[in-house]
Amino acid sequence: QLSKHFADFTAVDQLNFSVEAGSFFSILGPSGCGKTTLLRMLAGFESPSKGEIRIHQKRVNELAPNKRPVNMVFQHLALF
Repeated sequence: QLSKHFADFTAVDQLNFSVEAGSFFSILGPSGCGKTTLLRMLAGFESPSKGEIRIHQKRVNELAPNKRPVNMVFQHLALF
């Protein structure tokens, strides 16, 4: 279960999910619910406070963003 805390604020609280290979998924929710924080953790720009991130059955928590099989398009004209 994945969690991310910033001081006294919990941005992501005990999240657990899986996505089948070759499928598409969406993350929906109101502003401030943790969507961007989750994506930043998947991409490697934030570290989880608790839990692990597994991609293709491999733990990637310690992998640098450029070594992860994750792509992210930012809101302000940047592609990574």
